[in-house]
Amino acid sequence: MSNINDTLPYSPKSQVKRVAKRASYRKEKVFHLIDDLKMGHVGFNVDGQVFVIPLTVWRVEEHLYIHVMNKSRLQRLIESGEEVCISFAECNEWVMSKSAYHHSANYRSAVVYCVGERVTEAEAFDDAFKEVIEQVEEGRWAQVRPPNSKERKATALLKLTIREGSFKRREGGPNEEPEDMALPVWHGTKPVCPFHKNT
Repeated sequence: MSNINDTLPYSPKSQVKRVAKRASYRKEKVFHLIDDLKMGHVGFNVDGQVFVIPLTVWRVEEHLYIHVMNKSRLQRLIESGEEVCISFAECNEWVMSKSAYHHSANYRSAVVYCVGERVTEAEAFDDAFKEVIEQVEEGRWAQVRPPNSKERKATALLKLTIREGSFKRREGGPNEEPEDMALPVWHGTKPVCPFHKNT
């Protein structure tokens, strides 16, 4: 278990076990990815049923914030003290190999385990939403209408504390077998582009 201040704690639950050389537990790497994406998949268990939902997730210093509808099952779960798991992932390049097996992707990913509490005080509620809006576009908070009492009542803002987590990254070109190098096929990396299919 790591206890260094600039790293996240980790246990067998969050430790990267495959290709450990790609792993990191440094907070700055995890926080940078969260700040860049502001979108995570939140996993939780209710009565033996597992749910994973995509939500806006933003960071203020050491804490993460999410918001859901008031009286939602996720709000009730977090307020009861249960832990949730949030995953973040960004794929930026396809890794094209001379063999089908060695095709891969270059990516950044993080998984964190959190507990949290609801934010009910009006000033703290507004400050948290101000933070994410200002992160997206500096100066915008001063131009928009702040939340009113009806909106605060309808929204459960949840402040999360990270208990443990890990970061993982792949970068670089393909790993090739020596006997495949003579194959007359291009290999290298290409940027990720959306796939478009006719509907």
